[in-house]
Amino acid sequence: MRREKESSMSVNTFHWIGRSIKRREDPRFLRGQAQYVDDIVLPGMAFLVVVRSTHGHARLRKVDVEAARRAPGVVAVVTAEDLAGRVHAVPPNPLKDAQVAAVPHPILAAGTVRYVGEPVAAVLGESPAAAADAAALVEVEYEPLQVVSDARAAFAGNVLLHEALGNNVLVRMTRGRGDVDASFKAAARIVKGRFHIPRVVPAPMEPRGAVAAYDRGADLLTLWCSAQDPYRPRAQLSRALGRSEDRIRVVVPDVGGAFGSKGILGAEAALAAWLAIERGRPVKWIELRRENFIASTQGRGADADVEVAVQADGRLTGLRATVIADVGAYLHPSTPGPVSRVAELMTGVYDIPAARVDAVGVATNKVPTAPYRGAGRPEAAYIIERMVDLVAAELGLDPVAVRRRNLIPPDRFPYHSAVGSVYDSGDYASALDKACEIVGYGRWREEQRRARASGRLVGIGIAVYVEPAGGQLWESAAVSVTPDGRVIVRTGSTAHGQGHDTTFGQIAAEAFQVPLDAVTVEQGDTARLAKGIGTFGSRSVAVGGSAVVGEIEKIKVRMRAIAAHLLEAAEGDIRWEDGRLFVRGAPGRALTFGEVAAAAHRPERLPAGMEAGLEASGIFSLPDMVYPFGAYAAVVEVERETGEVRFLEFAAVDDAGRIINPLLAEGQVIGAIVQGLGQALVEEAAYDEAGQLLTGTFSD
Repeated sequence: MRREKESSMSVNTFHWIGRSIKRREDPRFLRGQAQYVDDIVLPGMAFLVVVRSTHGHARLRKVDVEAARRAPGVVAVVTAEDLAGRVHAVPPNPLKDAQVAAVPHPILAAGTVRYVGEPVAAVLGESPAAAADAAALVEVEYEPLQVVSDARAAFAGNVLLHEALGNNVLVRMTRGRGDVDASFKAAARIVKGRFHIPRVVPAPMEPRGAVAAYDRGADLLTLWCSAQDPYRPRAQLSRALGRSEDRIRVVVPDVGGAFGSKGILGAEAALAAWLAIERGRPVKWIELRRENFIASTQGRGADADVEVAVQADGRLTGLRATVIADVGAYLHPSTPGPVSRVAELMTGVYDIPAARVDAVGVATNKVPTAPYRGAGRPEAAYIIERMVDLVAAELGLDPVAVRRRNLIPPDRFPYHSAVGSVYDSGDYASALDKACEIVGYGRWREEQRRARASGRLVGIGIAVYVEPAGGQLWESAAVSVTPDGRVIVRTGSTAHGQGHDTTFGQIAAEAFQVPLDAVTVEQGDTARLAKGIGTFGSRSVAVGGSAVVGEIEKIKVRMRAIAAHLLEAAEGDIRWEDGRLFVRGAPGRALTFGEVAAAAHRPERLPAGMEAGLEASGIFSLPDMVYPFGAYAAVVEVERETGEVRFLEFAAVDDAGRIINPLLAEGQVIGAIVQGLGQALVEEAAYDEAGQLLTGTFSD
C-alpha cells in the first residue's frame, strides 16, 4: 500500500475520511494509562485460580478438595458437583445446512477430562497467592484413557471421546452442485493433493481475564472481561447462569488483542460471575500465559484430501474435497463456524462449475478451537491455491497463466459458486496483475531460472483470495450532540487493537464537519448501548460504521430543520458546508454547528412541536455479506544449508473500498502479513500422542 505523506498546509479541517491520522488512543497506551481487566481493583475482591487436568483423556476417579478448603486465606473451593443444576455449559451456535453435535464445553469437568488444561476445580482466595497455594493442594486421581490427538485418527473413530455420539464427528457439512462425476470422467487430467494445516495459538499480548461483582440490592451482575465485544459474553452468561440479560451488565475495558480467541465466554469467567453472586463479593480471574497456551482456544487445524478435474489447457472443471477439521474436545459457541467457512469458500476465486465439499469437525483430545484471523477462509484459500499450483506443475504451465484462465470474469457477478457462496462483485484479474506488476513477476521468473542453475533456491508464490465481510449483517449505534457541540458516538463494535476511537471519530467528524477532537467514541459497555454484535469477521467499519452514519443522518435532518426555523428559510434551502449551515444563495445567513447544537437544547428556540435534544439510535442491516478480494505475491530465497527464508519481494493487493484511514489500514495489512508468515514458517501448536502440548511457551 502506497501512501502520500499528509501535508498540514493542504488539509481541510472539515474533511477527515481518507486521511492518515495517527491513532488518537495511542498516547494513553504508550504512557501506561490504559485500563485492562487486571487493572480493575474493587473493595473486598477475592481471587480465582483454576485447577486443570494434567491428562489428555482420563476418568476422574476422585477430586479431593478438603486440604485446599482448610488452607489459609481460602474463601471457597468448587467442583462440578457444586455447580450441578446451577451453572450450565453454553451450547454451540447452530449452523445453517450443518449438523452440530450437542457437546458444549463444561464449566468444570464431571466424570471425564478430555484435554490437558481442562478445568477440574476452582479455588477462591483472599489473594492470588493464597488461591494458588490452595489449588496446589487439590488432589485429583485419574484413570488414563486412550488419547486421540490426530484428526484423521479421530475421524476413523477407533477411540471415542463422547461415546453417546457413536463417532467423533461434532460438525458435518456438505456443500456443492453440478455434475461432479461427469466433470471427472471428461477430464484430461485429475490432479490430487493432500494437505495438513497445523493448529496455532492466538497468543494475544493480554491473556484472558474477568472481574465480576454483584449488587444484591439492584440484582445486577456486572462482568468486566477481556473480550471482543460485551454482547456475546452477556448472552452466554445469561444462558450459563439462567439469568435474564437485563440483569447483567458486561463491560469490555481496554483489550490487548484477541485474534478470535476472545469471542466466547470462558468457563473461568462464568465461574467468577457465579462465585461473585454466591459469595457476595467481587471476584477476579486473570489467566497466566502458560494457561493461555493450553486452555484458551486455538485456531486452524485441518487435514484435506482434494482432487480437481482439469482440461488440457489448465481449465478447472470439477472439484472434490474432504476436509477434516480438528475442533478439539468440545464445541464452544463459535467453534463450528470455521468448518462451515472452509466448505463455503473452497472454490475460491475460480469459475469451477461442479464441486462437492464434505467438511467435518472431529473431536480430539485437545483444547477446542475457535475462529482465528480469517476463520476458515485462509484454510480454504491455501488449499485451492496450492491445487492451482499443482495443476500448473502437472501440465507444465505457468502458475499465473493457470490462474488467469480460471478466474471468475467481472461480467459474471453476482456470481453463484458451486459451493453455495454468492459473490457480489470482483475484478480478480486486475488484483492479480497488480501484484505481479509490483514484484516484477516476469523478471523474477527469468532470475529464478538463473538462480537455480547456479544452485540458489529462489521461489515465487502467488495467491488470489476472496473472503466474506460484514458477518452477522447488523450493528447498532447511538449518536448524540451536546449543547456545547460535542459529538458522542456509541457503537456496538468494540476495539481490541483496531483503532476504533480514531476510525469512528473520523467518520463522525467528516459527517458533521467538526474537529476530530470534538468527537468522543464510546464502546464496550452494555449499559451505554444495550444491543450490539461486536468486532470480528471484517465487519466493524462496513456494518458498524454504516450504523453510525445512519444515526448521524437522522440528527442532521433535525439540525437542518432547526437551522431553517432560526434562519427563516425552507429546509430544502439549507446547505451544510465547512461546519456551517447557511441559506442557499445567501451564505451570510448562516449558523455554526455549535450554534445549532446549542439551540437544539432550548425548547423556546425550536419549531413548534419539536422536542429538545439531538439524539438518535438504531440498527443498520446489510442485505447480505459482501466479498472483498485481493492478490499477494512473494519472492523468497531459501538458504540450502540452514533453511533460512529471505524475502526478496512482496506485494499485497487488497480490495479495500473507501479507506477511512490509510495509515491504520496499512498497519492492519502489515500485521496480517506478519501473522501469516508466523504460521507459515515458525508457529505450530504441536501435541504428542498423550495429548500434551509440546509447544507450551513462546520459546518452544
